[in-house]
Amino acid sequence: MTVYTTGSLKAELNDRGWRLTPQRETILHIFQELPQGEHLSAEDLYLRLESDGEGISLSTIYRTLKLMARMGILRELELGEGHKHYEINQPYPHHHHHLICVRCNTTIEFKNESILKIGVKTAQKEGFHLLDCQLTIHAVCPKCQRALMPV
Repeated sequence: MTVYTTGSLKAELNDRGWRLTPQRETILHIFQELPQGEHLSAEDLYLRLESDGEGISLSTIYRTLKLMARMGILRELELGEGHKHYEINQPYPHHHHHLICVRCNTTIEFKNESILKIGVKTAQKEGFHLLDCQLTIHAVCPKCQRALMPV
């Protein structure tokens, strides 16, 4: 899996017949600078760009996020809030998975080598090139379990 720099993104886009636009470069940079464990929705990204004075439309943001997710640059996540979130797709050994509380949306990232090994083995067996392997576990956190218990 590639660690994406501006140069590697430009090369990959050019190979596919696309350009590295200033908007795509700006969006990549924001995801590269995100603290680990932070995920952005398209709306979150739009608000962040707007506060930075960047005039990138929401439709351009959606298209760019979809493109970068299809290319394997970003991971598209369903974190139980009714809309997708994105994060940079980190190469091994920074690969991680998510445990999400379905009541309060608390999200915990965790690592597990076995999950990645199964993903790699399965993809190779079927002749696929693995871009991403993620497990999302939906559960109820201890705090929400306590809130559900009768007193």
